[in-house]
Amino acid sequence: MNFRVAGITIESVGRGDDALARVIDAPPDALVLDATMPGMDGHEVFRRLRQEPELAALPVIFLTGRGAEEFKDYAGEHVRVVTKPFDPTELVKIVREAIGVGG
Repeated sequence: MNFRVAGITIESVGRGDDALARVIDAPPDALVLDATMPGMDGHEVFRRLRQEPELAALPVIFLTGRGAEEFKDYAGEHVRVVTKPFDPTELVKIVREAIGVGG
């Protein structure tokens, strides 16, 4: 809802393998990934996306309940980490920044 109010079009999928297929088929401006998803976790989706040259710089915002430490190896990879619970307004701001729309 917060994304729609901010004028950001979203698509939502519940499984990592579905997210990977959708992003490869129609790359978005940014991707919000949960670190823990059924089918394929967010880390594996991220690794596979980075193997695609045209998606290597896709901004990725990870949602996690574990903390940012598990993402330390992603430094410089156009990655932001948002820990749960999170403020939906702040998430919208982070996505807007990632796609170059500003806060």
